[in-house]
Amino acid sequence: MAQFFEFESDFVESLRCIPMQIRMKLDTCGIKLKLPQWNQFSQSDRQLLVDLPCETESDVEIYRTTLQGLVRERTGVEASTLEIDSSPAWIDATTIPTSVQEKATELGAAISPEQWASLTPLQRFALIKLSRSSHENRNFLPALQEFKLV
Repeated sequence: MAQFFEFESDFVESLRCIPMQIRMKLDTCGIKLKLPQWNQFSQSDRQLLVDLPCETESDVEIYRTTLQGLVRERTGVEASTLEIDSSPAWIDATTIPTSVQEKATELGAAISPEQWASLTPLQRFALIKLSRSSHENRNFLPALQEFKLV
């Protein structure tokens, strides 16, 4: 089932930006999708990528193949691939990544190990992505608030 966050609400209806659940699927299947490529997709293409599961090994392969086909059909180029992390940080409920701890501290917040463990993998993924220095992280605090961490 599709899950969108409140901090994504300004673009979820139109899917004009890539939502966190899709970003997690991209990392899971090893495809790098740029926003200009995403913008070449139709609304039904985007909805398909929201709806397609990407959890089992079979799901991941189908998702990767479908996404590669869409990128090729809509943009005329091959999708870039990423190395797939066999044990991504968002799956580990016991270790809070340094980037998340540092970003929380910067905002005057602290995330306890118990709080981190209580988050869903998608919530942990979102905090990891939003805490990276290379990411526009204006949604980090709204995410902390939405996940009831502050």
